[in-house]
Amino acid sequence: MKLVSTIVGLLLFILFFGFALKNTQEVDLHFFLNYELRGPLVLMLLAFFVAGAALGILAVTPTVFRHRRETSKHRDTIFALQSVARTASTPPQPDSVNTQQ
Repeated sequence: MKLVSTIVGLLLFILFFGFALKNTQEVDLHFFLNYELRGPLVLMLLAFFVAGAALGILAVTPTVFRHRRETSKHRDTIFALQSVARTASTPPQPDSVNTQQ
């Protein structure tokens, strides 16, 4: 499996490297207030890809921390219930028993 993932990674690298070599022409990015940025197309694409990935990670961060906090609360509750269950000497009785049929 490691060999297959290495081969796939190598093929993807060759594909993206060829893409980078084919797109070296200069491009202009026009921002507000007449600010202009010039650079190779492939570097602009890479910069926007990295910026998008970083913004995506920042957007998910609060959710991850909230899930971690909830998981720790649930874990504490489970440990408390398990300790109570260990200390109980008699099993719990059923709520009601129906003997009529």
